[in-house]
Amino acid sequence: MSCCIALGFAFSGSPARAADAQPRQPIYPLAVAAFKDSDVLVADRLLPGLWKLKAGDVPEVFLTAGSAFRQPLNAIRSVAVAANGTTLVACSATREIYRVQDNGKLTGLTGGKIGIPVDIAIHPDGHCFVSDLETQQIFKVPLAGGEPEALIRLAAPRGLCVDPAGRLWAVASSADAPLVRLASNGTIEQIVKTRAFSFPQDVLVDAAGLAYVSDSYDSSISRVDQAGGVTVWVKGEPLIAPVGMDWLGKEVLVADPRAGEVFAIDTTGQARAFSNKKR
Repeated sequence: MSCCIALGFAFSGSPARAADAQPRQPIYPLAVAAFKDSDVLVADRLLPGLWKLKAGDVPEVFLTAGSAFRQPLNAIRSVAVAANGTTLVACSATREIYRVQDNGKLTGLTGGKIGIPVDIAIHPDGHCFVSDLETQQIFKVPLAGGEPEALIRLAAPRGLCVDPAGRLWAVASSADAPLVRLASNGTIEQIVKTRAFSFPQDVLVDAAGLAYVSDSYDSSISRVDQAGGVTVWVKGEPLIAPVGMDWLGKEVLVADPRAGEVFAIDTTGQARAFSNKKR
């Protein structure tokens, strides 16, 4: 079952700029998603809502929720954008995954049947995967809406991604095997089999099969080879507590709530602030 909810959002075809009383830059960004070529959407837990960023430009408020608890987006945790532009957001205040429509309305996909949705990964076949921290499960949800299907149990599931081959990867932040992949037969493949990270948060996988894992306690992003070997790729300043990631071309985008920033990291491992906070 799905529902359509219209709220008092700041939204338009060209998203509205923040009002004077609103913040002018991300406060606590948890997730980031490439959106419409060079644009980027950022899920900000304390806005609460979505920012729209352009490289080198000032941030703009894209979508905001009311301040009352249990309103859609009041506890936003993740954002994901499909290749066709379908945009999904996760909100733990309403236990729901929402599809963002062009007019700014939100369509609930599950009828509030997700506990604490932490991350979303969209599959090109017309469904998404959702990690649920409350039930310790990963669910499969149709993009058109419907009953969530429990796929696997995972200790403290967090970041998810679908690799170029269509396989689901997942971070388990409290498990002895912190990085896993779902095989075609539904079994779990342990990619990293030791506690190689301090507090892993998200995962990306490139065309060569290398996985990238953000670690908020270690202020780092590590690379994982196809044999499960882990090497630190980027560590320390300007990163403080890297969390959600996405690709923008060949660059890695990462949201850092402690820094209040989204960073773009090039192929050499050099990180820079993606937007310009000066007005």
